[in-house]
Formats: sequence, structure tokens, C-alpha cells
Amino acid sequence: MGKISGVYHFLADSAPKKIPVVAPKPRKINLWQKEDRPLVAKVKAGEDIKKSVADVLSLLGGLDRLVQHGDSVFIKPNFNSDDPFPASTDVSFLRAVIEILRDIGAKVTVGEWSGVLWQPTRRVMRNLGVEELANDLGVELIAFDEHPDDWVNVKIDGKHLESVPMPRSAYEADKMIYLPCMKTHKWARYTGALKLPFGFVHLAVRRDFHARYLEEKLAEVNLCWQADLIIKDGRKAFVSGGPASGELVTPGIVLASGDPVAIDVEGVRLLLSYKADNLLTKDPWQLPIVATALEHGLGRRDYIVVE
Repeated sequence: MGKISGVYHFLADSAPKKIPVVAPKPRKINLWQKEDRPLVAKVKAGEDIKKSVADVLSLLGGLDRLVQHGDSVFIKPNFNSDDPFPASTDVSFLRAVIEILRDIGAKVTVGEWSGVLWQPTRRVMRNLGVEELANDLGVELIAFDEHPDDWVNVKIDGKHLESVPMPRSAYEADKMIYLPCMKTHKWARYTGALKLPFGFVHLAVRRDFHARYLEEKLAEVNLCWQADLIIKDGRKAFVSGGPASGELVTPGIVLASGDPVAIDVEGVRLLLSYKADNLLTKDPWQLPIVATALEHGLGRRDYIVVE
């Protein structure tokens, strides 16, 4: 019944009307660079997930460059569906990130709008155990579909998108951390940091993305704002299929960066190291979402991997 309801809303609902038109948020300064080149930190994950996350952040240069006691931090995971990791962000991984932020003294909010077939988002969060986690840690949990009037229209003037309706709560967030999965995707080729903000976009608008230039539009959503930090869970990955299921591999790594293009290219290179049937190009830089992001100055080619 949930999937039928989701499809109905996907086809019948319209984008919110008469919402404020706002400018894109100012471009972020990448806090993690060396010799004016973006860094991608990579560690082999151990059994202690929190330690693995702490290790990759330390290798990157330290979370204290971004977060101080009293700061508010918005986390965007991947809860497109209630399928298990790596289809969705691992809840134990999310817990580890939240605990590290809380250890610093930050206030944390987690927000998401799940995909059309898995509506409503609250049910997805409940099925995955995210509601229980939020209650346990005292974290604010926002399902964007529960706030029909809390939206802004971000005017980006992209090549393929003129504006994007986005949640006000995310637009007004002080600091943003993305927690993407690492997997292939049967329509968008792969899922990573650049595709993750599609979960912010109002569901009624998402159908138009699939009509034409899907990957280019996904890249242009990132013109609305950029994450301060990306932590990618590559302990498990799909190398074919996706987003909800696929051929499973276990790279056993965690990545972190302030550059969405760099961390995505590094992740795709890892996916390409496995023999599998997928839509990835041999050269990650030729992927439409990556090429479009570079065209808009959303990342750099000359990144440095530290491990």
C-alpha cells in the first residue's frame, strides 16, 4: 500500500506554490586542503565504527576545523529506502558520526525525504531504526514530507535547472555533513556525494529530473548549497544494480573529504576495480554528473589521497 500511495503522490502532487525565492547559499571554502589541493582521506575500517570514523577525520586534518562546542550541524544521510546498508546509510555509522559530534558539544539535526516507492519517510526511518536512534541520542529528526509549507525556491540559473524547491530547515542550516553510500545506480550510474542532495528536492519536482539530463540536473542541485564535510561509508558497496539492491562487495574502507567531486571520483575508482556489469565509464571524469559538477566549479581534479 505504501508504494501505491508513493507513486500516486509522485504523479499527482505539485511543487509548493508561493514560496520565497532565495539565492544559493555562499560557496563553501574547503577546509581540508594541502598545497591548495583538496584532500581525500581513506582508512581501512575496523570493527569499531566510531574509531574508524574518528581515524579518517583525523587523517583529513581534524573535525575541529569545522565544528566547535555549541555549533549546530545538519546531517544528510541516504535513507532513500528502508533496504539495508549499503542501499541505505548504516544506522550504526550514523550513530558513530552523531556521537563524535556530540562529544564536541554540537547540536545535531538529521533530515531526509525518501524515494517515491518508500513513502512516507517517517516509516522508512522507523523501519531502519533511525527514530529509535534519534530518541536515544536526543537528536532532532526531520522528515521533509511532513513540512509542506516549510520550503524555499533556490534560484540557481543552471544550464538545466533554473530553480529548485528545497527545505527551509536545510537551507538555513549552519553547517552540513553528508553521509553518502558507495554504490552503482541503474539510472544515475552511481550514488555518492553529488547525488545525495537529491533527497532534499521536493518529491513533486523529482519526476521532471528523470525525463531528460538526469545526471546533469543532479549535479546542478549542488548549486543550491554545498556540504562542509562528506564522510562516505565504503565498508560495503554495490558494483552493479542499485540503488536498493545489487551485487555486493566489501571494500572495507571509509572516506572523508570537503570536495564532493574528489570523493566521488575516488569512490568510483574503487567500484571500477571490481569486474561487474554497470553503467560506469572507465574514466570517472567522463561521468556526466562529475563533468557537470566540474563545469560549475563544484570540485577539483587535482585532489590528493591521504591514507
